[in-house]
Amino acid sequence: MIQTLEDMIRRFCAYGLQFKDSDGFTHDLCTLIPSLELTYKTSVHFSTGQTPDIFKIMLEKVKHHAKKSMNDAFNYSKHRWDKSHKVPDFKVADLVLVSTLNFNNIKGPKKLKDSYVRTFVIVALHGINAGQVELSAEKEFLPLRNPTPLTVPPVEQNEDRKIKKFIKKWRLRGKN
Repeated sequence: MIQTLEDMIRRFCAYGLQFKDSDGFTHDLCTLIPSLELTYKTSVHFSTGQTPDIFKIMLEKVKHHAKKSMNDAFNYSKHRWDKSHKVPDFKVADLVLVSTLNFNNIKGPKKLKDSYVRTFVIVALHGINAGQVELSAEKEFLPLRNPTPLTVPPVEQNEDRKIKKFIKKWRLRGKN
């Protein structure tokens, strides 16, 4: 489009600052520039197949549609996240289990890995979804990010529950 515009202006200015048309009227460039502009705006361009004004209107419609689609997608994702997300209620000094799902340094088949390692104490909270847990007696710390999917509070089992679980397994195996 720029090359077409340059070519039109170059040919238009080739006549000089003033020229006479076939009827004998004298014209200067300033009076004819609006007609050049109208000619340019109403000519169909080869690259787009449309006139520049129609192409501009089409681009504005496409831009509006793209913005609307992006806003709809954002609102849908936000609604789904808000519906399923639960803000963690962990506090400092709570006992939590840390998931081994994202630990790549544990060797062996993934099926045989424990889902959670032992319980840890939360030492500090850094925002809503991040905290620090104490690893060992040497006071090494492990950064804990997004504790909602990674940590769960430990379930304490008393002796009665362990015995009932053992009896249930025993009966399922058929050994009364």
